[in-house]
Amino acid sequence: MKMPKLSLILLPACLFLSTSIFPDSPHGKNFTVPCEACHSSKGWKLDKSIYSFDHNKTALPLAGQHQTVDCKVCHPTLVFSEAKTGCVDCHTDMHNQTVGPDCARCHTSKSWIVENINEIHRRSRFPLVGPHYTADCSGCHKLASLLQFESLGVECIDCHRTDYNKTTNPNHVQAGYSTNCLECHPVNSITWTGISINHSFFPLTLGHAINDCNSCHHNNYSNTPSNCVSCHQANFNQTTDPNHAALTIPTTCADCHTTAPGWKPATFAIHNNYYVLAGAHLTIDCSACHQNNYSTTLPTTCVGCHQTNYNQTNNPPHASAQYPTDCLLCHNQTAWTPSTFNHDSQYFPIYSGHRNGTWSTCGDCHTNLSDYKVFSCITCHAHNQTDMDNHHSGVSGYSYNSNSCYQCHPTGGGGGKMIKSNKIKQQD
Repeated sequence: MKMPKLSLILLPACLFLSTSIFPDSPHGKNFTVPCEACHSSKGWKLDKSIYSFDHNKTALPLAGQHQTVDCKVCHPTLVFSEAKTGCVDCHTDMHNQTVGPDCARCHTSKSWIVENINEIHRRSRFPLVGPHYTADCSGCHKLASLLQFESLGVECIDCHRTDYNKTTNPNHVQAGYSTNCLECHPVNSITWTGISINHSFFPLTLGHAINDCNSCHHNNYSNTPSNCVSCHQANFNQTTDPNHAALTIPTTCADCHTTAPGWKPATFAIHNNYYVLAGAHLTIDCSACHQNNYSTTLPTTCVGCHQTNYNQTNNPPHASAQYPTDCLLCHNQTAWTPSTFNHDSQYFPIYSGHRNGTWSTCGDCHTNLSDYKVFSCITCHAHNQTDMDNHHSGVSGYSYNSNSCYQCHPTGGGGGKMIKSNKIKQQD
């Protein structure tokens, strides 16, 4: 008797059993990746010779060490939808939450070793500059050996409180020094002392470029004043050329002096408070007037300094003609010439016509030499009052005085004009 062909009968049954026992993929519901992308007929184990699944299209592309890790390390249940993409989801936080959950801030998938600590610090609240660049991490992060980098303060004193308290030269605590170390010490300096002190809040230049801090601070570095006179009051009081105190020169030394040693040169920019320097006075040397003696108060009138110029001038002869000593009546401060005073065109002609040379001094006409607005006509002429009274009989407004003479005879001629009965009358 022949056996029946069971293979034809059993095959549909096996297919039925397979679909009944494994109705879903072991990789989770809705998993649509074809089996042959990872498996072959050799078995269900991942066949890397045919592996073609593109993991880079997922939320976590494989790079660095992730390329060689066994799938089950990240997908222990093989249900791929359960996998998470955060570093801490797979990796234990060795820093105990002291640096945050974003491992990528410091690490890469290539290695756990951090090769750019300084660059990372530049993006933090405290960039590493100067000696901090080479300092050991544990110097600031006390638990660095445990891989814990607790948050630190970014002010100098947060780490250097001990240095501050122990410093005795000068004693920071007793002197009440500011705890803002940067006021005196630059962050890029490798030492606390010497020329690295940052004194930019009061530049130490020229005369202030001293090596002994105590010469200004007197072992007391707190609340040192920055105005000149606070340190230089004695210099002010002792100066006699000129005598600053007697002349009540302001104590704002910078008005005249720089920080140059010896107080020189002095510019005395406030000279106009005492005597306005204009014109030629702007460019002359101080000693031309002061003759290197600044303690004597100088006159403020022109002739007080220019008496010699006045005496030596002979065109015209100022002294013999008894010109007024108020130089500004004719001259300005820019130069002696040209002078603006022209007696003939502005006033009575004395240099032209028949009166040229008939006078000897200004006092011939200006009898009051202290006031040249006063002049006399009647003292220069041979006629007398009786003759003049008779000659001007009937002339309205006539009076025997110099002002009346000048009113009718402004040029000295005999054809003067006077108003009489609202009519103009010519005088001989």
